[in-house]
Amino acid sequence: MNLLTVDNVTKSFGEKLLFENISFGISSGQKLALIARNGTGKTSLLRILTGAEPPDSGLVTVGNDVRISYLPQNPEMDESHTIMQYLFATGNKMMALLQQYTMLSSGHNFDKETAQHITGQMDELHAWNYEARIKEILSKFDIVDLQQSIGQLSGGMRKKVALAKALIDDADLVILDEPTNHLDVTTIEWIENYLNRQNLALLLVTHDRYFLDQVCNEILEIDNQTLYKYRGNYTYFLEKREERLANEKTEILKARANYKMELDWMRRMPQARATKAKAREDNFYRIEEIAKTSLGEQTRGFDVDMQRLGGKILELNNIEKAYDTKKLLNDFSYIFKKGDRIGIIGANGVGKSTLLQIIMEEVKPDKGRVVKGKTLEIGYFRQEGLPMKEDKRIIDIVKDIAEQVEFKKGSMTPTQFLSYFNFKTDIHYNYYSSLSGGERRKLYLLTTLLRKPNFLILDEPTNDLDIDTLNKLEEFLMGYEGCLMIVSHDRYFMDHVVDHIFAFEGDGRIRDYYGNYSEYARLRRLHEKQQKSVPRNAAPRTETRSKSDLQKPTYKQVKEYEALTEKIDLLELERAAILDNLNSGNGTPDELIKWSEGIAEIMRRIDEASDRWLELSEIIEAAN
Repeated sequence: MNLLTVDNVTKSFGEKLLFENISFGISSGQKLALIARNGTGKTSLLRILTGAEPPDSGLVTVGNDVRISYLPQNPEMDESHTIMQYLFATGNKMMALLQQYTMLSSGHNFDKETAQHITGQMDELHAWNYEARIKEILSKFDIVDLQQSIGQLSGGMRKKVALAKALIDDADLVILDEPTNHLDVTTIEWIENYLNRQNLALLLVTHDRYFLDQVCNEILEIDNQTLYKYRGNYTYFLEKREERLANEKTEILKARANYKMELDWMRRMPQARATKAKAREDNFYRIEEIAKTSLGEQTRGFDVDMQRLGGKILELNNIEKAYDTKKLLNDFSYIFKKGDRIGIIGANGVGKSTLLQIIMEEVKPDKGRVVKGKTLEIGYFRQEGLPMKEDKRIIDIVKDIAEQVEFKKGSMTPTQFLSYFNFKTDIHYNYYSSLSGGERRKLYLLTTLLRKPNFLILDEPTNDLDIDTLNKLEEFLMGYEGCLMIVSHDRYFMDHVVDHIFAFEGDGRIRDYYGNYSEYARLRRLHEKQQKSVPRNAAPRTETRSKSDLQKPTYKQVKEYEALTEKIDLLELERAAILDNLNSGNGTPDELIKWSEGIAEIMRRIDEASDRWLELSEIIEAAN
């Protein structure tokens, strides 16, 4: 069933053309992602689809009785309303009934006849499964007190409430603008599983590449004001996009080779032309347009130099911090070494940002001390964004830091530097206030890197950044030789740039794990699975071990452990390849059945190998 159709829609922002004559449709069950650079109109397009703003031209048609649920990037919420009022304010009959039932369940005083009518309506409308789904969503988002006012909520909790509203609304099409921003990894993984279980149409904008791979089966890309469509997940999109760009480059180079010859012909031909000559003239204008197309920026390493880092860098000695009765840090110590690349993960509110603030001496620990080396120069990227005392031009913000951007090899002017990060030259002299939210965060990130820090602290740097900028940031961080601390919920980003995890596990506990996020997550899942497999009446494990328990692992066990590590990695690659086939939109019915059965078998083998790997890892760790 076709839910929504976009026909030749065009939109400009002032004199800036965002997109032109784009067309596509959304049908039941489709799960699409919209990808584009910051400032190219992603949010504007979503607002046009929901009727929040009109297009300059073109038409958006919504099917009869089709309900659309929309999560804006920055939801507007009446602070005087309660969570319940916000969640159920849809005008939908089902939602009104569920609001009444929720009030009844929470002890609201209805008379007996009204209470019976409510439960009878629940039976009649088959609303019990829907009510269970709402309870599941609210519990996963830690939304407990529905009578709490919006004005009392933190920024992260407001985002959860707004996302919960988008998911629990009885909609045919759900549109989500950056749904994973400000959410912890556990919540993001639950949302992935939830969306995969639901039989609904989905259109989302997100920079989370793992989320795209797991949830979406089609990609829409806006590039140079044009819409491109890809039937597959994010991995498939990357492959086909490279093919498209390579073909376009070949066409441009070919047009440039023909342009001079055709231009000479145009100059020699008389004004009165035959029909055949007119066709060649039309072809000339087509070649001219292609030949003058930019090939894009020249790729080069982004390697801004940093200040020298001495032997003593930073020490955290027995740090403790609590607010009222909530313990955030409990006797935490760490000595930073040159080249440390640490990722910080944990649920919202467990103390991640507090640790960074203690390092920056903005918050005092209750106990312990922070010792800094003499050569330490910290660059701190805050969640809150770039502090601006006045509205300045973009180019001046960069020039205030560096008139010339020095690299390890060569240099760039501020104009070249901004262009490298997709700030087009026609906006360099625009004011900061004219930038989109993503462009503002990108500029703030660049100013942080330009100060040549030898210790980088990045607190949620990936929020609102486009994927192209994330790739460039990863490129820089992979070659960065200083110390690095990153708080991020972006699993793909963490896997590529960190090799050491501080996992905040609550009650002040921080687990220090050497490895990237996926390795840590796999170990965590194995431990959880092992805990569930222990019978409830089993005797607790004692910490006392016999001498035989503490014997070193055998040579055979060590070799088996190493072989299993490689085997699990290969099985994960095989699983990813089969998922790519399933998400490609190709394949015969027989092939689809074969791939589906293959996924089940691969998962069984991964679980089997992982259980044995965990058993051996405990033996090896105990002996070290």
